[in-house]
Amino acid sequence: MPQRRKRILKGRLFMSRAVGTVVRGLRAPIIKENDDLAGIVVDTVLNAAKEEGYEVRDHDIVTVTESILARAQGNFAELDAVVKDIQRQTKSETIGILNPILSRNRFYAILKGIAMSAKKIVIQLSYPSDEVGNRLISRDELEASGLNPYTDVLTEAEFRNHFPNLAHEFTGEDYVALYKKCVEETGAECEIIFANHPQTILDYADTVVIADIHDRKYTRRTLEKHGAKEIIGLDQILNQSIDGSGYNEDFGLLGANLSGNNSLKLFPRDAQAFVEDVQKRLLEATGKAVEVMVYGDGAFQDPVGHIWELADPVVSPGFTKGLSGTPDEIKIKYVADNQFGDLSGEALTEAMRAYIKDHDKIDEAGHNTSLGTTPRNITDLVGSLSDLTSGSGDKGTPFIYIQGYFDKYSD
Repeated sequence: MPQRRKRILKGRLFMSRAVGTVVRGLRAPIIKENDDLAGIVVDTVLNAAKEEGYEVRDHDIVTVTESILARAQGNFAELDAVVKDIQRQTKSETIGILNPILSRNRFYAILKGIAMSAKKIVIQLSYPSDEVGNRLISRDELEASGLNPYTDVLTEAEFRNHFPNLAHEFTGEDYVALYKKCVEETGAECEIIFANHPQTILDYADTVVIADIHDRKYTRRTLEKHGAKEIIGLDQILNQSIDGSGYNEDFGLLGANLSGNNSLKLFPRDAQAFVEDVQKRLLEATGKAVEVMVYGDGAFQDPVGHIWELADPVVSPGFTKGLSGTPDEIKIKYVADNQFGDLSGEALTEAMRAYIKDHDKIDEAGHNTSLGTTPRNITDLVGSLSDLTSGSGDKGTPFIYIQGYFDKYSD
């Protein structure tokens, strides 16, 4: 049972939980292709609740990492399928790659597949950092160089002349050298340029693969406006099965990551049907309406490396209805200081509880009670919480169980 405390007010006895949101990483078996993942999730939730002595309640949340769903689906593809799909879409021998992120896990294998499809690859890298915050150089280095990132286009030699040390802050990897080596090892020629306007790539190649994730629609519009001959988005590669390969009809190679030296794990398919199935099975097993979502990368930024974690196209490709929208919250300290500055103790507690219950009506008067709360989608917040809990290594907790997330001080 959740920890509770007794409180007496005006002769009445109240019971209130002394603990708010609780997040648990649930250990799961190793998932293989064709496993009944929905059944495994339900069994894991029920067993964990029994072992740890807590109850499944309405409005609890179960989250499942996208990679586990993709594994159960067998949503993998060899690089040969990538090559065949690209060559199906273009016959060009020179392909430009625009704004790839700097990642061995996320882009290296994709780059290899694209390079295997052509005779020459021109890679345009943004600077000082990529789309998700991986830095080639620091802003201080850029400022000291005197370069204007809005106008200056540089060759690899020119860039290295300004910035001889391109080792990544955390990994120590020189991604410029790594990507060039990747291309050249396939037998293709590689040229790398540094620029921040999408249309710059058209001076080097008529066929362009859009490799950015969150700005891809803007990038496509810009290339179309400037007369690109052929545009292929990562979301158009393996958006259908090639010779039995995995695929994702909505995102293609977006959200893919390294599976083996010559294979990729793709973003999962049919995530919405999956979460609804899990929710239905939990309701049948417990009588409780539990929310369910599939999550990938969280949406938060590292304060040291400045990496914005989200390299997936979305935080959650599938979630039940109760996770839609944004939080409906007030800033307790703002209300305490401004509405109830003359109150304290139990009087303040009761006034605050009543205010929270009625704040939608009260705040029509224009009070700034939501200032400072987080104006983000619930799925992005819960996905970030889940990603931070599960980690990306060997914790072995691909399912996250969250209780009390929707509780309020007034409950």
